[in-house]
Amino acid sequence: MWEKRGQLLSKAVWLTVLAWCLAVLGCAVGVPESQPIAKLQEAVCAPVVERYAPSHDRQWAVEQAVLPQAEFDGCDATVRNIRRCDFRSAEDFSISYYDKTFSLDDVRSVDVIIVPFSQWPDIAHVMMSFGFEGEEYLGVSVEGRREVKESYNPLSGAARQYELIYVVADERDLIPLRTNVWLDEVYLYRLNLSPEEARSMFVDVMRRVNRLEETPEFYHTITNNCSLNLFEHLKKVRPEQVRLNDMRILLAGQADRMLFEAGLLATEETFEQTRMAARVNYAAYRWRDDPQFSALIRMRR
Repeated sequence: MWEKRGQLLSKAVWLTVLAWCLAVLGCAVGVPESQPIAKLQEAVCAPVVERYAPSHDRQWAVEQAVLPQAEFDGCDATVRNIRRCDFRSAEDFSISYYDKTFSLDDVRSVDVIIVPFSQWPDIAHVMMSFGFEGEEYLGVSVEGRREVKESYNPLSGAARQYELIYVVADERDLIPLRTNVWLDEVYLYRLNLSPEEARSMFVDVMRRVNRLEETPEFYHTITNNCSLNLFEHLKKVRPEQVRLNDMRILLAGQADRMLFEAGLLATEETFEQTRMAARVNYAAYRWRDDPQFSALIRMRR
């Protein structure tokens, strides 16, 4: 299984490099599908049957079946369908959802969570987490939305085989799944943002959540993926420090170094020291059942 996953990721890297070459020649990442990057993906992935239009009406994998929503009322935002999965294994889990109202005045921080793939560490899944007054956190994972019995394949993701979903979830869902079940390395970094910038980014993300609930989109391995969406949100609050054509956004396993070099990580240490402190695997395993999970994994030094 891992060998097959590594082969698929290798192909994804080559697709990424080809797309980057086009970007250097003047093709922006995230261009409409009529543009060269999308045409390249279609040519490479021709054997995969392409879907006609994105839809919310499919038989979804149970952990991605429910879309989140956000309702704004003055300075309050009520986030609906926050996922809380207790994973005993990748296939054995209990799932529930809850709604929670957050005061926008309580938004304090944004963390970036980077999960390199073990077989190809230059490629990574990227998530974000918003911190609120009182050590409350809300995680967001941008993913390809899979159907029942469907597994993720980067080639299929480049040929419109998945819809895009923003999974809004408890950190005790998103992080232990990766540290304790999939046994991936997980790194959590605090962004160097003011509370006002963090609030602006939270509102922007929740508005994107609502747009996706109203109008489905296709996920795309390169042009509409986890890292690109995250950095598009970040660019709105720090336009001078985020370059969406930086190859390290495509090869997201290096995104932490890019953030460090841009001065976007809240640290005064070297990159190597910062990265070592950012690894949460041991803490996530130790505190996996503790109600104060989010606060405890941030007290690891």
